[in-house]
Amino acid sequence: MFFLIEYDRPRGTIVELREFDPASRQLAEDARLQLELDLNRRGVDHEIVILDAPNKEALLRTHSRYFESVAEMVHGSPQVQALIAETNKLPLEHEG
Repeated sequence: MFFLIEYDRPRGTIVELREFDPASRQLAEDARLQLELDLNRRGVDHEIVILDAPNKEALLRTHSRYFESVAEMVHGSPQVQALIAETNKLPLEHEG
């Protein structure tokens, strides 16, 4: 599957997410180009990407920055927080 994402980086939000089946790469590319031209004409500075993933769940795992809130990115996802908590439980190397 191909996923066309319009992302408002300053706000940390997805403006648009469109899915295209695997045989529709050219359609996705054409949609990306039209979106970029439209945003450029209107002076809107958004990030536009096409990502390839087997499904939306895989996309969420591999490109989580598009789906996490700004607060989650700053403080880390629950998985990152759990890893930090586990690391903090380990003894420091210089401790005897």
